Amino acid sequence: MNPYKRCPTYANDRYLLRLVESDDAADLLKVYSDELAVPIFNSDNCYGDDFYYQTLPRMREAIDFWLREYEEGKYVRWSIVDRASDEAIGTIELFNRSADDFFDNCGILRLDLRSDHEQNESITAILTLILPEAFSLFDCKMIATKCVPLAAVRRNALMRLGFIPTDEALIGHDGTRYQGYLVLDQSAR
Repeated sequence: MNPYKRCPTYANDRYLLRLVESDDAADLLKVYSDELAVPIFNSDNCYGDDFYYQTLPRMREAIDFWLREYEEGKYVRWSIVDRASDEAIGTIELFNRSADDFFDNCGILRLDLRSDHEQNESITAILTLILPEAFSLFDCKMIATKCVPLAAVRRNALMRLGFIPTDEALIGHDGTRYQGYLVLDQSAR
């Protein structure tokens, strides 16, 4: 299945993952203006965007950009919808990275969550929706995600899911060396 031809959706009793939509802007503004959440986001190799958005027009601009990138086959960004409130409480981005470093043929996963959902149980419930499909969906040998030291709860949830820290650096398009990644190898699944 090619996720760029038809974006899959995933659901459990708590969350729904579906392609981000323009109508998510008001909900996602609560995520991307959340001063407790933004420092945990992975903005590595994103041309200086820190993902801190304070206005609805800026949030809409970001969503439009994400949808253009999706149409061009660069990455998929799903909205994470809390089924109890029917509100988007974050996003997940995934793509297969081709590079001349350790992270070649690697699915890069970016998880942006509103701070009140940055909990072990929530992170686990969200990631277990997509991780089983991620390797085949993006034809990759491992999944990597950034986890800053501030995100102790997230690190714990990731490690319980089988991610392990790596000292390897992700080399950015401008040569910047990014650290702080955890990886999940396909053979460990």
